[in-house]
Amino acid sequence: MKPVLLLAGMLASVAALAQQGPPAAPSVTATDMYFGTKVEDPYRNLENLNDAAVQTWMKSQAAYARQTLDAISGRQGLIDKMKDFDSRKASRVSELRVTDNDRYFYFKSRPQDQQPKLYCRDGYKGQEVLLFDPENYDKGKVFNISGFSPTNDGSKVSFGLTEKGAELGRTLIMDVKARKLYPEQLQLTRGGGEWLPDNQTLAYLPFNNGDLKDMAARQNTQCRLHRVGTPVAQDQPVFSSQLYPKLSIRSSDYPYAGIDRDAKLAYGFLYSVDRYLHGYYAPAESLTKPNVPWQPLFQPADEVTNFVTDEQYIYFVTSKNTPRQKLMRMPVAKPNVAAAEVLVPESPDEAIKDEQLKTTKDGLYFVRVKNGVQAKLYFLPRNSKSAQELKLPQPSGLIELVTKNAQSSDLWATLGGWTADRQRYRYTAATGKFTSEPLSSEVQYPEFADLVVEEITVPSHDGVMVPLSLVYKKGTPRNGSVPVLMVGYGAYSKSTGPFFYPPYLLWTQQGGVLAVAHVRGGGELGEEWHKAGQKTTKPNTWKDLIASAEYLVQNKYTSPGKIAINGGSAGGILVGRAMTERPDLFAVAIPEVGLMNAVRMENSPNGPVNVPEFGTVQKEDEYKALLAMDAYHHLQKGTKYPATLVTAGFNDPRVIAWQPAKFAARLQASNTSGKPVLFFTDYEAGHGNGDSKQKQFETMADLLSFGLWQTGTPGFQPKATAAK
Repeated sequence: MKPVLLLAGMLASVAALAQQGPPAAPSVTATDMYFGTKVEDPYRNLENLNDAAVQTWMKSQAAYARQTLDAISGRQGLIDKMKDFDSRKASRVSELRVTDNDRYFYFKSRPQDQQPKLYCRDGYKGQEVLLFDPENYDKGKVFNISGFSPTNDGSKVSFGLTEKGAELGRTLIMDVKARKLYPEQLQLTRGGGEWLPDNQTLAYLPFNNGDLKDMAARQNTQCRLHRVGTPVAQDQPVFSSQLYPKLSIRSSDYPYAGIDRDAKLAYGFLYSVDRYLHGYYAPAESLTKPNVPWQPLFQPADEVTNFVTDEQYIYFVTSKNTPRQKLMRMPVAKPNVAAAEVLVPESPDEAIKDEQLKTTKDGLYFVRVKNGVQAKLYFLPRNSKSAQELKLPQPSGLIELVTKNAQSSDLWATLGGWTADRQRYRYTAATGKFTSEPLSSEVQYPEFADLVVEEITVPSHDGVMVPLSLVYKKGTPRNGSVPVLMVGYGAYSKSTGPFFYPPYLLWTQQGGVLAVAHVRGGGELGEEWHKAGQKTTKPNTWKDLIASAEYLVQNKYTSPGKIAINGGSAGGILVGRAMTERPDLFAVAIPEVGLMNAVRMENSPNGPVNVPEFGTVQKEDEYKALLAMDAYHHLQKGTKYPATLVTAGFNDPRVIAWQPAKFAARLQASNTSGKPVLFFTDYEAGHGNGDSKQKQFETMADLLSFGLWQTGTPGFQPKATAAK
């Protein structure tokens, strides 16, 4: 009887909490003046995350949301099914790097692992060696590896170590043969840095301090060089605005420097969220000396988005006057974008995936994608201007390439899709053959054998055709009764390409349709698609989502009371503005760690670096664009809004927790639909990066169960409803 009594007590507690409802947020209004216009901000006080009243409210909201979500019938069953899926795969390998000596470095996760661990092996068939286990680093604490970088000779590997999803942590360096850590640790860093060709010197970028709320933490940073075995205190800055005031280095830029061993050039790049590379070059040997003679390599006006090299040429992708990108090259001996020659002109219907650009001793490989979902692999032989399409071993919506170096022929391609797990192949240029070389273990998912993938395009508000991917079980009725989970992003030119993730597909197992809207702002149709959903054109992003939902209703896939929309981070703009512009169209909205108060973004530490994507309040046209995309400021009192689950990570370095907090507070005060508005802050997480496997399952179960509950799906109604 004891378990029954405990359950009864828990449900009674939930019911009691439901009666009192979530606590109202404290409100202290601030008024801002932008270009002669007053803008009132009723929850400005929530930006002070150190305020006791704010902390009390956020924790009370989190407790209420947690109890409500946990009471949804069927939620635990989803977690159990995710664990079942995970248990079928003996090992999952990702982030492969192969060094000159054919040493493989990679992350691997087994069913019993909560965090991926760092491994290596010599050659594809070599014996596997565990290099570092973050779960055993400091018992009682939650660490994860944020990224790694091996030396070219495979003798050392550096990797980032962070705690509770904060992303900012320390960089450790390991002697691979001895499997021992060097004593020095590089503090206030992200990831593993970048090794110079001497295999002894590491370039890295430390923040100024570790306070996620301090605006100065990531301003005027400096790239430094560390030589293995020397005190960190001796590390000298090599690239920064302080060292080179005549270069166009903004305070918000992240300056990185390194050496390209093929081109034998030193590089200095200024990174922000701007896709267009801004960088300089100099002789390789000058990087470790004072007063590096930097010369312009790429300027933002060149619209170069990626480049690779060999000993003769710099190959680069540009979108300047070219909506779907073209490939160009210029000689290493005399880099000059203006004099570069076109190697591969743009395609009329395929966009180049610029991150999948690789050189080998045989030539250049690149990937093109149609509508973001149909991928093709191309090869351009050395000293040729005629690219050829390579016949893949299977149709693919996704292609990821790995090479060893520009002196080797080695190339590996990983292929995948919406309903097909990733498959890894070695490509042999001499024979033109693909050979299966799996690293992850094979697994079967018979539950998904009858899934249908439908790739369509739908007209948006202005007649532009928007790609829409639909995944559902064969025989799903078209009578307007089916729940739809619509996922989107629409920023930074990032494509939501075909991904196979069994937990998401659980929506289809409940009779629903998983819909991925490839809205403008992403890169599915090339850089033109990105520009059409950026700054002043940003409204296209959420209007594309609205049009996609309307299409599904008109064609009887679903109905307004059955549509749940979901997007994270910058996808918060997409979800927030879709639900505020058309609250009648959606049953559920789930913005995860979302950017909800765009006008105030620059007032958070990670805000200034995002100005190139969203704009600045310092310019009138861009301020108006920020206000247009600000979901918080578009909430209207007395409006019937959809059921909403708003989430935040207290350790989030990208979207500070007060962004979703302010939106949730104002939404709760404005909503008259009687549908729940839950606000859950995870105090053990950040932006989602580094979450444990269990936390990932729980987060996905929250999303799915809340959506299924509020779309009326049988089996997902709370045993004791904490909110109507």
